[in-house]
Amino acid sequence: MLQGRHRVGAGIGSVSAGMLATHDEQHVRQPMITVRTVVDRVGPTLLHALHLPDETTAVTDVVIAEPAAATVPGTGDLVLGVAVPDGDSAVALVKDAAGRGATAVLVKAPIAQHTTVRGAARRAGIGLVEVHEATAWAQLVWLLRTVLDAESDDSDESNAPEADPAAGDLFRLADAVASVVDAPVTIEDTNSRVLAYSARQDLTDPARVATIVGRRIPDDVLARFRSRGVFRDLTRGRQTIFVPGQKDGTLPRLIAPVRMGGELLGSMWAVVDGPVPDERAAAFADTAPVVALHLLRRRAHADVRRRASAELLRALLHGEAGPRKAVAELGLTEQPHRVVVIDTPGGDTLDGEGMRLALLERLSQGIGRQPVAAEHAGLLYAVVPEAGGSGAWPQLRSALDEMQAGPKAGELHAAAGGAYELGELPASRAEADEALGLLRSGIVPGRTVTFDEVWTPLTLHRTATAARGANVTGLGPLRTLLEHDQEQGTAYVDTLYHWLRHPGDPRSAAAALQVHPNTLRYRMRKLLDLAGLDLDDADVRLALVAQLLTLRWS
Repeated sequence: MLQGRHRVGAGIGSVSAGMLATHDEQHVRQPMITVRTVVDRVGPTLLHALHLPDETTAVTDVVIAEPAAATVPGTGDLVLGVAVPDGDSAVALVKDAAGRGATAVLVKAPIAQHTTVRGAARRAGIGLVEVHEATAWAQLVWLLRTVLDAESDDSDESNAPEADPAAGDLFRLADAVASVVDAPVTIEDTNSRVLAYSARQDLTDPARVATIVGRRIPDDVLARFRSRGVFRDLTRGRQTIFVPGQKDGTLPRLIAPVRMGGELLGSMWAVVDGPVPDERAAAFADTAPVVALHLLRRRAHADVRRRASAELLRALLHGEAGPRKAVAELGLTEQPHRVVVIDTPGGDTLDGEGMRLALLERLSQGIGRQPVAAEHAGLLYAVVPEAGGSGAWPQLRSALDEMQAGPKAGELHAAAGGAYELGELPASRAEADEALGLLRSGIVPGRTVTFDEVWTPLTLHRTATAARGANVTGLGPLRTLLEHDQEQGTAYVDTLYHWLRHPGDPRSAAAALQVHPNTLRYRMRKLLDLAGLDLDDADVRLALVAQLLTLRWS
């Protein structure tokens, strides 16, 4: 029955008639979140445990069973039986989910109460949870995600010294702010990414659901709020901003900027049913300084971790760190990876650094997760798997191509080295640097290339570079043509290059020079007389090709 599933890794799934919202981002969780914990936190109004698995079995994620999906649940997943029409289908789902290591199956009443379904769960040793018949799946997944996020943050804070100490507090703070304003709340950063949200779901709309699903305000919703001047007002320091309901069904919003020392750190968004009394709006705004402290704390922690990761990655790319440490601390996997170097406008300046950080954010929207990256000498270096879905090189390249096609791409160039094991990444970095050099010099056209694709110009460039060191251009009669071109303004050297590059095809050679074929023939007669060259001699032609190649490619 379970042919596939949709994973809900960092947000809620909005379910309606075959439409499922998905997200591939995974959270690393400590193994202390059980099915009983989840059921207790969500509450008996919506969930009723019919059979609980072993208390040592941890819940790690939420997936939505759906026959049209292409993937399957894994160990520790809560499997939501969204498309379960009857008891037989529920039994098949329970057996399949148990065989794949899932922790529990959630099925709506009255199907969950069928004797065959409960018996199948007991025999398989998997949890079975009844979902109230009137419960909206979107709201349930929202609550499940809230519980998992909050419990995971608590566990991370107590078990991982390096974890962000403000992460769990933000979710609790969002609940507290929601109580103050008496409305569901999201806390967002200046890039409209959701950092935390309250568990309340009594007042919601598709815009809020989509915001939490994707962990950021969707672009179309952003555009609507931007057209109403919301973000302009946020930067101007207003205490609160009220946005009336919209024709598309988007409910009213009460928004408060979060500032510290004049700097805008983020904002709080409350979904309300209409204008908010002044006292309640003021109380909502008064919570902003507390949120600001948490955001500063979070940012400081993120900066420390980012710098540490960047230092380790730079060491790995220069052969000064081993792959075992990279796997443990950077989250890389034991498979071939490519080093991608990205050249952004701004270079090695503060503006350039900000641009590269913004670039990482934009890229992560296209590939589902932010690549492991570090800055060095004004360039951004990223390490991505050669294959494997979200975050791999094909997805990153597509995101880069889409970004470079935009009107604000500027002089953005990117080059990828070959695919190597982690211990050989310095070789991939060197290849990426060399390929980027060809892009920046204009030798290779385009905006994004891989080292494998440009072997022809690389061969010519390396050959020419080596030949220049041997001063091959100073040999023979080529010097005569170079001096004549410099003194008389002729183009004999270029003419000879294209004549040799298009042997027996004077029309193509003339087209490359943008002259008439008769002009090409006239130039050839003059330069042959001047230099005394014998182009019937094959060795002479080869020697001239080597010299002319060196002039043009080194």
